[in-house]
Amino acid sequence: MTDFRLKVFYTVAKRLNFTKAAKELLISQPAVTKHIKELESQFNLALFERKGNYIVLSPAGEVLLRHTEDIQGIYRQMEFDMNQFNETQTGLLHVGSSTSITQYILPPLLARFHSIHQDVKVELLSGNSEQIEQALLNKSIEIGVVEGKSKKREIHYTAFLKDEIVLVCSSKNPLAKKDEIRLEELKNIPLLLREPGSGTLEVIAGALKQEEIRLADLKVEMQLGSTEAIKSYLQHSNCMAFISLHAILKELQGGVLKIIEIKKLPIHRRFYFITPQGPEAGLPGLLMQFLIRNHNL
Repeated sequence: MTDFRLKVFYTVAKRLNFTKAAKELLISQPAVTKHIKELESQFNLALFERKGNYIVLSPAGEVLLRHTEDIQGIYRQMEFDMNQFNETQTGLLHVGSSTSITQYILPPLLARFHSIHQDVKVELLSGNSEQIEQALLNKSIEIGVVEGKSKKREIHYTAFLKDEIVLVCSSKNPLAKKDEIRLEELKNIPLLLREPGSGTLEVIAGALKQEEIRLADLKVEMQLGSTEAIKSYLQHSNCMAFISLHAILKELQGGVLKIIEIKKLPIHRRFYFITPQGPEAGLPGLLMQFLIRNHNL
C-alpha cells in the first residue's frame, strides 16, 4: 500500500490494539498514534472509539476499512499486472485453508510453489471451513481452500481435490476385528466428531441425512476441534471417527488405525478453492492454477 498511514490504520483496525500494531509494523506506539491522528485530522472524523480498556472502529472507521481493503486488492493486482511485463511474479498473498487441508495437503505443494515463485510471499491462515469462508468475505484472505461447498452467493467455488471420508478406529479396538458394519450399527457405537462449522462434519451430516439418520441419533462421545486430536483420542479409546482418507495414510500404513466400511454408505466429497465472485486473476489465480496442475505430482 503506497500510503503508509493507511497501512497503519489497516493494521490497527485488524488488531484493535495500538501496541500489537506497532510491533507488527516495527515502529513505535507513538508513531502509530501520530499516523492515526493525521488521518483523523485529514477527514475531520474519529476513526476509533474507546470502550473501557478496548478500542473499536467508529462508523467512519468501518467505512475507511472497507475502502482500505479495496485499495489493497487493487494495489496487489496492479503489482501483479505490471510484473507480468517483466515475466516476474512478486507480492504478498493471503491464503486460508481448512485445518485438515493445512496439515495434510498444502505444505508440500506450497514448498514447491515457493521454489518456483520465490518472490511471492504466502501467509497461510488455518481454521475450519466456516471460518475460512468468513475470512474471505472479510477480505482477510484473497483465496481459500475448504472442505465442501456451502454455496454462499458472494463466493465462487472451484473444484480442487477429490476426497473420501472413512470410518476408522484404533487397531486395538475390539471392533477392529470387523471389516464392515451395517448402517444401523453405527447408532450404537461411541463416536468422535469434528466441531460445529467443520466442513467434514457438514459432509457427514449430509450423507447420513440421505439415509434418514440425524447427528442427534448418534452416540457422540465428544466433538474435537482438529483431526490430530481425534486421531490421538482414538488410540486411547474404543471410539470410532469419520476422518478424511488424506489425513490417515501414515496411520493406515503403520497399522495404528483401521478403516471399517459402512455397508452402502460411501462418503465422497471435493475440496474447493474459494475466491470472491469475478475472474480469478493475479496471485490468487497463479496459485490456484499451480495447485491444480501439481497436486498429483
